[in-house]
Amino acid sequence: MTEYNPPIKDMLFAIHELSNIDRVLEFDSFEEIDRDTVDQVLDEAGNFARDVLAPLNIPGDRAACRVVDRAVEIADGFQEAYQQFVENGWQTIGAAPEYEGMGMPYGVSIATFEMWQASNMSFSLCPMLTGGAVSAIDAHATDSLKQKYLPKLVSGEWSGTMVLTESQAGSDLAAVATKAVPEGDHFRITGTKIFITWGDHPMAENTIHLVLARLPDAPEGIRGISMFLVPKFLVNDDGSLGERNDVYVTSVEHKLGIHASPTCVMSFGDSDGAIGYLVGEENRGMASMFTMMNLARIEVGVQGLAISDRAYQLARSYAKERIQGSAPGVKGRATIIHHADIRRMLLVMKSQTEAMRAAAYSTSTLLDVIRHSNDAADRDAAGVRMALLTPIIKGWLSEVAQEVTSLGVQIHGGMGFIEETGAAQHMRDARILPIYEGTTGIQALDFVGRKILGDEGRGMKSLIADMRATVAELGATRDMPDLKAALDCAIGDLESAVNWLISNAPGDPAAPGAASVNLLMLSGTVLGGWQMARSALAVAGNDGAYDDAFCDAKLKTARFYIAQILPRASGYARAAMTDSTMLMSMSEEQF
Repeated sequence: MTEYNPPIKDMLFAIHELSNIDRVLEFDSFEEIDRDTVDQVLDEAGNFARDVLAPLNIPGDRAACRVVDRAVEIADGFQEAYQQFVENGWQTIGAAPEYEGMGMPYGVSIATFEMWQASNMSFSLCPMLTGGAVSAIDAHATDSLKQKYLPKLVSGEWSGTMVLTESQAGSDLAAVATKAVPEGDHFRITGTKIFITWGDHPMAENTIHLVLARLPDAPEGIRGISMFLVPKFLVNDDGSLGERNDVYVTSVEHKLGIHASPTCVMSFGDSDGAIGYLVGEENRGMASMFTMMNLARIEVGVQGLAISDRAYQLARSYAKERIQGSAPGVKGRATIIHHADIRRMLLVMKSQTEAMRAAAYSTSTLLDVIRHSNDAADRDAAGVRMALLTPIIKGWLSEVAQEVTSLGVQIHGGMGFIEETGAAQHMRDARILPIYEGTTGIQALDFVGRKILGDEGRGMKSLIADMRATVAELGATRDMPDLKAALDCAIGDLESAVNWLISNAPGDPAAPGAASVNLLMLSGTVLGGWQMARSALAVAGNDGAYDDAFCDAKLKTARFYIAQILPRASGYARAAMTDSTMLMSMSEEQF
């Protein structure tokens, strides 16, 4: 079974019961959108993901990409699928109506995004980056650039990229050496960039690159970087395409996964210099790029959710079909889903996937509050919470995806280790997630440095207070004392680790870095437990909106997470609070 079946019922439960979407729909911006509209959009998106994108996933993985005559050739079927994607308006779902976008809440568009990524991650990276480019241009570009470039980016007729990395400048963008020389109303860009996702392809008629480069008199380091819009084809004043710009793909990387997504080496300015236009202020390019990067970090986390769900679906189907050995209560040979350890692995996959979905959807609606609420205090509080949660969503979800997709291979046994079943592709595709858009280590350093120590723990204390409110609800609900006790204990572990960090960081410069990843994983694990407790409360108060079997499965899944996943919090807390000398005292030669 390699098809994809969007879990629409689970997704709608997370949106309606856990993400606070009803409050978002009350904003003036969404006065024409109601719950029925949301349900219809997700249902149609699910059909497209299942019927159009999913069938191309394995063939695309096998075909991969190549460069011929300084242009990328992609897998069969992708271009036609992209045209359908654009014609159906899916690229426009979250865009503002002023650019002919659907104007749906981000909390809804992120659910469609999950389905695109689950059905075909390689394909979906292209519209993902285009959406990020739209956000960056809309936030920072001049009105003339917006008018010229945004309409066709919003529609998907043109695609967008994020162009940061150079061979000597990976995560350390202070080392960027690409040059931008002013020339009239534009700049000439010269340099070579690597790891540019969908940097060249035939699906869209133009590709708009957002490029980090340095002006001639720029200061050294991160403060000397500017951002430029560099089109593949120059655009005439009437919006028509002009001559080819001096930017070309020179090769595509041969990768572990996402084979059908061209990861390009791009050369800017081999001849006359690529023409580019400044976006934002000079030497403030990182501030402009972070608009795109922060959105991408949420969406990479959702990729972890998406590929986990796809791996779970495949493993579940295999477990129900594969006959192996005997099991208590089963006559004759049994399908492996009757074996306790297979059920354990499936529940580890299922429970963490549902926890990730709830965490990601709840976080995504914060962006709707930031963008659309009329209450300044409301917007500020949502901004603080989203800043705190972004590195958790990116780091924790992408790391959990490694475990979930690996278990998908394990459930298949030897059949999982060969490519024909599709389980191995999920594991290969997932492996990039903790790496790009900032590694887990970088997310963790941002989390402890800027998001906890930077505001003296106020944002985290507010989150913990909300978690404790759920503990109180559990205490007032019959038959949930086990959930209450376990969640209360895990929150205590999180609070202790945060207090330890705040107390020890001033006297030990190595403490934040030494504790960071364990603290991030601790926070994610507890965040997931909180969401699963909220899920249990939601089905306990079910008013008939969901059938009994669905509610029973939700409650059992929540109990499993809290009994078998949430105890990991204690280990993460103890590891986070370990003296940093355990890491730092060993000499280089001793490694």
